[in-house]
Amino acid sequence: MEKIRKTIDFAIERFFGKNHLAELLICKTGHINHTYFLRINNGKRLGHHVLQKINGNIFKKPVQVMENIDKVTSHIRKKYENAGINPSRQVLTLVPTVTGEKWFVDKNNTVWRTYLFIEKATTYDVAQSTDQAYQAAKSFGEFTSLLSDLPINQLHETIPDFHNTPKRFEQFEQAVLNASKKRIASAKKEIGFANSRKNITSVLTDCLTAGTMKLRVTHNDTKLNNVMIDDNSGKGICVIDLDTVMPGLALYDFGDCVRTATPTGEEDERNLDLIKMDIKMFDALVRGYLESAGKSLSLKEIELLAFSGKLITYEIGLRFLADHLNGDIYFKTHRENHNLDRARVQFKLVQSMEEQEEAMNEIVRKIWNNGNYPPFQASLLDKEGSLSNNGVTPFSAS
Repeated sequence: MEKIRKTIDFAIERFFGKNHLAELLICKTGHINHTYFLRINNGKRLGHHVLQKINGNIFKKPVQVMENIDKVTSHIRKKYENAGINPSRQVLTLVPTVTGEKWFVDKNNTVWRTYLFIEKATTYDVAQSTDQAYQAAKSFGEFTSLLSDLPINQLHETIPDFHNTPKRFEQFEQAVLNASKKRIASAKKEIGFANSRKNITSVLTDCLTAGTMKLRVTHNDTKLNNVMIDDNSGKGICVIDLDTVMPGLALYDFGDCVRTATPTGEEDERNLDLIKMDIKMFDALVRGYLESAGKSLSLKEIELLAFSGKLITYEIGLRFLADHLNGDIYFKTHRENHNLDRARVQFKLVQSMEEQEEAMNEIVRKIWNNGNYPPFQASLLDKEGSLSNNGVTPFSAS
């Protein structure tokens, strides 16, 4: 512990010099990076900051992660400044070292950074109301819109094929081939569910290939708790946790927002009767996202807005299922069949979305047509108003 404290003190000195630390608190809720809350006495006031050591086991090229973050935050900051808005609570602020660097690499090749702490704002793991879901989606939509003119060739792809669903399916197929008989038997229904929906895996990547969607700057971890909600107004003010920012598709972000904000139960709930997609939460997400990002999106992105939630939920279910078949080597588990339980929840959520697909698309239509946007063109939708299931059967797990 003494050695760790010396390392932390060294990092603090790199950013603030000696003898300025007033208080140090260790954040115990983060799962990837090591995070510390600091109060720094600069001689005038106590400033609050967040010091982080980037996990090099997860992010293999942490300097590229930081270069992406610097590009994105600088771009957003200029947008707010040009609009006459103080950006200090609207975008993360990297605090430079005493020598002017925005991060530093220590002797162990570990990258450290410091952000200004955004005060009088809170993050929530679960939406307390539809308005909170709306605020989060609006913030993510604004993130999409503000970065729509940032050339993607200025960013690194720090995690290749992160949301490439066809490749995730290939990984799942390989896991099935390599799995033990016991693991195969335990997941027979889930394997069948996954295989029966192979036809949806390439919908978004096919659009990219066809040129009806374009690569954008995407967040890639659009959980509710990655938006700071102002304590007084209740409005979303700042998108945080930018480590996975890189080129991607806008619908990856919206889809993951749907996946994480609309379930009625926990991610590892064993009682699948408790799991469904909350259509009211979905409505709130669509309203928030289109209000801020609608004019930045293509018609094809609008057409597939509802579908994206199903696809990304299915993709994460594939990843949980593949990890179960591989012997639980990636996601942390705390009980037997933990990843299988997670996969079952995702697949049950997919089934719930399929059952409400027509209603989801109708919500998108109404909100889109009520806004000041071009007419909705449902060229990929069948006559009932939903993407064809192509013989997909409902999922049930015992």
